[in-house]
Amino acid sequence: MSQGLGQFELLATKRLAPLFTTQFFGALNDNLFRSAMGVIIVYGGLIASEDTNFFVNAAAALFMLPFFLFSATAGRLADKYEKAKLVRMIKVAEIIVAALAGLALFTQSVPMMLTVLFLLGTQSAFFGPLKYSILPQHLHESELVGGNAMVAMGTFVAILLGTLIGTAVGGGRFDSAYGVLFAMILAAAFVGYVASRRIPAAEPTGTVTGTMLNPVKDTLEIIRLAAARKPIFLSILGVSWFWLLGGLYIAQIPNLTKVHLYGDQTVVTLLLGFFTLSIAAGSLLCEWLSGRKIEIGLVPFGALGLSIAGIDVYFAINALDPVATRGAMDFLAADGTPRLLVDIFLLGVFAAFYEVPLYASIQARTPEATRARVIAATNIINSFFMVSGSLCAILWLSVLGLSIPSLLLSLAIGTLLVAGFIFGQVPEFAMRFLIWTLTHTMYRVTHESLDRIPEKGAALLVCNHVSYVDALIIGGSVPRPVRFIMLGRIFDIPVLNFVFRTGRAIPIESPRVNNDVYERAIEEIREGLESGDLLCIFPEGKLTTDGRVDTFKRGVEGILASTPVPTVPLALQGLWGSFFSHKGGTFKNTGRIWSRVKIVAGEALDPEGLSAETLRAHVARLRGDHA
Repeated sequence: MSQGLGQFELLATKRLAPLFTTQFFGALNDNLFRSAMGVIIVYGGLIASEDTNFFVNAAAALFMLPFFLFSATAGRLADKYEKAKLVRMIKVAEIIVAALAGLALFTQSVPMMLTVLFLLGTQSAFFGPLKYSILPQHLHESELVGGNAMVAMGTFVAILLGTLIGTAVGGGRFDSAYGVLFAMILAAAFVGYVASRRIPAAEPTGTVTGTMLNPVKDTLEIIRLAAARKPIFLSILGVSWFWLLGGLYIAQIPNLTKVHLYGDQTVVTLLLGFFTLSIAAGSLLCEWLSGRKIEIGLVPFGALGLSIAGIDVYFAINALDPVATRGAMDFLAADGTPRLLVDIFLLGVFAAFYEVPLYASIQARTPEATRARVIAATNIINSFFMVSGSLCAILWLSVLGLSIPSLLLSLAIGTLLVAGFIFGQVPEFAMRFLIWTLTHTMYRVTHESLDRIPEKGAALLVCNHVSYVDALIIGGSVPRPVRFIMLGRIFDIPVLNFVFRTGRAIPIESPRVNNDVYERAIEEIREGLESGDLLCIFPEGKLTTDGRVDTFKRGVEGILASTPVPTVPLALQGLWGSFFSHKGGTFKNTGRIWSRVKIVAGEALDPEGLSAETLRAHVARLRGDHA
């Protein structure tokens, strides 16, 4: 099971660098124009002050509308034609839109600016399915989290730079500002096109037929396609909630700064920059925290952090004292600002923990033939959420007359409700969260040679049994889902039982204790291996009571005789004497709360004639003296 390259190593390869650059300059262009327009609306005097909330949220909705209208067509195109060529065509269209953006800036025409926003959204809508369906074609699955993290990081750094420049220009902070901005937009579009010419070919993966001129029919079709797999569809809803949150937070910052933080344009720039940098930092942390695999256990962690930080943002804003309009330096020196900045930083970091593994999971679990269309469905649902969020913000702020801080508080509470619904429907999220928490708090887990485990197809892992949480530690480290064969009394432990049931563990008993349970387990083991599952068994049949590797029961020989599959010996090192082991009495030895644990995999063995004694010798050798 190849571990692939790390995220920074990927950025030096042709598999990622041209796509990264193309995406970076596309996002830069979008945000150069959007940020300049947002500040012009709020501070430029082109719109009456009482109408600014309406226009700010209407502009955000107008940018997202093309994702709803055209994503279905974009997804069908991406599955039907060679993707790199389509990217180059879209980048040519971006150059034309950049020229129109220059005209809108020179004339300061709000209707023309809104038209350009719509066109920018349109070219982004066609680019999105291509970008995210190219990644799984060019990257190994173990590289998907790192690749997505780099793209997310690049996107948010581009958002930051675009925001900084656009906000400065919108505030009219240097001579000939609009001319300089136009030149930058045009140059960025051209650089993006040049980079797109180096993207390696990504041949069509789908079997799309028929015309693509009926967006309503196509939209309904690909949403049904995405909804066919419940875990994927609920993951899409989770991603869409992230974009609703991000869109509303960024859209409110200019007016929030002016009305509630008493800041000028420099404070707007500071907050937008701080928020986007925190998301970029969180994106880069994802690969390290996930162990370079798709770890959806980070998603509940991110959702919880988003909610807590979001709730405290409300109280931090209300704790600020009213003052005259102030610049960035005065704002930084004010009482209460550090608390608000910490909250904003945590919002960005936890947002990345929530979104990056969720998007990588959608890519990895969607069949290749329909991946671009499912990603297009994601964009459609994203845009629906974002447009709905903008409309709700207009209702909240302009019709009901409620405050921006109260809107942000409602979003934080809504995150808890949305996350609770999704995790309740797909227990795997909560299961992985429990495993991830355990292996990142009570234990410091490392591993060696896990690439010896087959990437696909049936296989049997054989491991020594040291503690009640052996399955959790192995399951949290092996990139593939693992089904465990375990004693019924361990399977039934409260809390852990939820994890084991969700992971489709197989409880087993000695035929002398309960023959019915034994027979059911043997049949389920056979069916699992025949269907290509990765199973893990602890042949000692009980936890070690002295730290040594005990005799392996011969039941493992029967499993391999009836269903011969590659057999990989594993050894757990360092668990003996930890809280969940039998040393000193179970749950009594509290002297090693943060234990160093290592998982070592041996070479896959031919199951033909493989004996329990031989397997024990392999596992004992791998474990060595590190009980």
